[in-house]
Amino acid sequence: MTDTTRSARGGVPERPSLDGLEETWARRWQSDGTYAFDRTKERPDVYAIDTPPPTVSGELHMGHVFSYTHTDTVARFQRMRGRTVFYPMGWDDNGLPTERRVQNVYGVRPDPALPYDRDWRPPAAPVDDAARKNPTAISRRNFIELCELLTVEDEKAFEALWRRLGLSVDWSLTYTTIGSAARAASQRAFLRNLARGEAYQAEAPTLWDVGYGTAVAQAELEDRERPGAYHRLRFTGPDGREVLIDTTRPELLPACVALVCHPDDERYADLVGASVRTPVFGVEVPVRAHPLADPAKGTGIAMVCTFGDLTDVTWWRELRLDTRVVIGRDGRLLPEPPAGVPAEPYAALAGQTVNGARRTLVELLADAGDLVGEPRPITHPVKFYERGDRPLEIVSTRQWYLRNGGRDAGLREELLARGRELRWVPEHMRYRYEHWVGGLTGDWLVSRQRFFGVPVPVWYRLDDAGEPDWSHPLTPDEAMLPIDPTSEPPPGYDESQRGEPGGFTGDPDVLDTWATSSLTPQIVGGWETDPDLFARVFPMDLRPQGHDIIRTWLFATVARSHLEHGALPWHTAVLSGWILDPDRKKMSKSKGNVVTPMALLEQNGSDAVRYWAANGKPGMDLAFDPAQVKVGRRLATKLLNASRFALGLGAADALRATATQPLDTAMLAELSGVVATATTAFDGYDHTAALMATEAFFWRFCDDYIELVKERAYGTGPAADSARAALATALSVQLRLFAPVLPFVTEEVWSWWRYGSVHRAPWPTTYEVGRAMDAPGDPELLRLAADALGQVRRAKSERKLSMKADVPLAEALGPAAVLDQLGTVADDLRAAGRIAKLDLLPDRTTELVVACAF
Repeated sequence: MTDTTRSARGGVPERPSLDGLEETWARRWQSDGTYAFDRTKERPDVYAIDTPPPTVSGELHMGHVFSYTHTDTVARFQRMRGRTVFYPMGWDDNGLPTERRVQNVYGVRPDPALPYDRDWRPPAAPVDDAARKNPTAISRRNFIELCELLTVEDEKAFEALWRRLGLSVDWSLTYTTIGSAARAASQRAFLRNLARGEAYQAEAPTLWDVGYGTAVAQAELEDRERPGAYHRLRFTGPDGREVLIDTTRPELLPACVALVCHPDDERYADLVGASVRTPVFGVEVPVRAHPLADPAKGTGIAMVCTFGDLTDVTWWRELRLDTRVVIGRDGRLLPEPPAGVPAEPYAALAGQTVNGARRTLVELLADAGDLVGEPRPITHPVKFYERGDRPLEIVSTRQWYLRNGGRDAGLREELLARGRELRWVPEHMRYRYEHWVGGLTGDWLVSRQRFFGVPVPVWYRLDDAGEPDWSHPLTPDEAMLPIDPTSEPPPGYDESQRGEPGGFTGDPDVLDTWATSSLTPQIVGGWETDPDLFARVFPMDLRPQGHDIIRTWLFATVARSHLEHGALPWHTAVLSGWILDPDRKKMSKSKGNVVTPMALLEQNGSDAVRYWAANGKPGMDLAFDPAQVKVGRRLATKLLNASRFALGLGAADALRATATQPLDTAMLAELSGVVATATTAFDGYDHTAALMATEAFFWRFCDDYIELVKERAYGTGPAADSARAALATALSVQLRLFAPVLPFVTEEVWSWWRYGSVHRAPWPTTYEVGRAMDAPGDPELLRLAADALGQVRRAKSERKLSMKADVPLAEALGPAAVLDQLGTVADDLRAAGRIAKLDLLPDRTTELVVACAF
């Protein structure tokens, strides 16, 4: 509690405060097991949430607070509805973001060629920019240990913030995507995909991030506008004909394998089937026709290089063109030219970066007279890995793929059908899913050339020459999982045979982090390790997540569940929007407009921040507004003070009594409607509508009802008993209505006069409210009384009088029926307005008018 000095009545503190509630109640909830999942309940009594595991690679931000608060309101509502809530928390700690953070914090880089050094220790403090630019090379194992060390510390900070925010998760269900259970589940699913032919290996053009040194998948791409330039190059056709092409990537000229024009372009129809010679290198390449060639772009004929972009890959594949690779995995031009390209002109490019090679080749073109005009500056979209800072290249590599419908029309239709089977909140988000699935151009590339991840669980036999047999991978028994093929031998081999002819080699790659995150329902549900738990929670009820990762997390999870279980992984997906800064721009670290939440939570209180977050509807973006946070704190403070006042009137002793007076039943009748509205809203995952209805009623309750009845409630007799009974029911119901959004202040007030936790109390019902009235009430009566009192207050205010000033005479004018209603609450109106005499004058006006004489 915030104040241990209690009045003798009901345990109400003398000076209630919001300060310190978070620490007090977070400890109490943990010690009491308030949010513990009861695994004895049958599936119909369970509500299971597939919680997004945040990426452990830095600080949580307001976007996390925003979306996780939404999920927590659902969990709290369902718990109060009588369900046992399966609400785990996970940390997504494997993958590139963690590696990059470790590299930046400690100034290191992994080198698989180095041996493990058990005596190596990381720097005691984060390093400076100079150390980051010249990182220390350490072994793969040392690097992984460093990743594990840093993520543990990050996870402690994340958990502290979540507890401060009041997330009602069961912390005993916490998992990590690099943990043993997650590794085993991820490897098990991969091996089953492999056994069913859904996972396969192929040598193919691959989108490659030269900064991270790894392949990336289609779902991880983003276009960024970058400056560039069109260069017009002169090719030589039959009989010396000049053929001009425009390109933004002249450095790929040695990788040119064809020119392509549209089949209907008459300008080049006679060239199709013929050959032309490249400038500088003089290599003969064919001219082919393809419908993807755009006659209106540049000169209408394009250079096909292996590989400049994804269109080049399509042309190369569909036209069965040659392959001439010139860019290596390090982003530099290879030291030797591809077959058929003369070595002498290529030597000037070998080993250069892409930008350096571009400058050199432009000079060579100009010297040869084959650069037509000056380069023309442009701004154009360039493909990046979503977390990378250098443009992607396309290189030919051997990778693992998982079938996802990109090349299988039947599977695509099955996954589209799954999307239609899923309940989407809001519904229009389904179209984003369908757009993504319908636009897939290839299968999911799931292998990564990195270190801190789930290892691809296969080995390869080496032939007598020491070459691996890629087509027949060696696999472990599922009972062996998790395994690391780079440090453990396959069944039937020993470690001495690693890398030796006739022996084996382990797959050095790890799985894409989404390949593990896409199995979160299976990981937390105990798939194949705890069948009893899995039967109680799978398929889960809810997947909450951001709309921007429908293409990655949501789709991948649907695909994995469909392939493994033939079912959706959950029944409902609720999508959250983005957090915007006050200028309506998306918050992001790169823009420098991110607000970190801990200071905000400490300054304003968690309930206030949750109130701001709950004002954002599912699927809608919300601007961060400090003023809205202050409104939330004002609401929480008012809830403390109004509750203290009501309990000070003796409401706690009247909880199960019945309201009999017209004004009391009118208030309860309106409250019954609020309960119905809030319940319907929460059932529809609209926490905002529930909060708006509850908050609007609460302010009317405080400003109007309490003011109207407080004099009566101070008294004795049946009328006073009715007021206290109505106050008790209203307070009990409103605390529970607010509880999903304002968990700390509602728990604090509940503890003053009720047993147990408000978060374990039953959700209020219209039946419960109706039972507190001796007869049905009329909500309009409360509004009428409030209108009359408001006019009296305005009259005092206009005369600059205190609200406690006496009114010798007040005259109420209006239709007879209205005044008849007002007459039923005349005593409460006189007391609240301090009116000595109240005259009711019917049919003098068409609307209620209260005139005061002073």
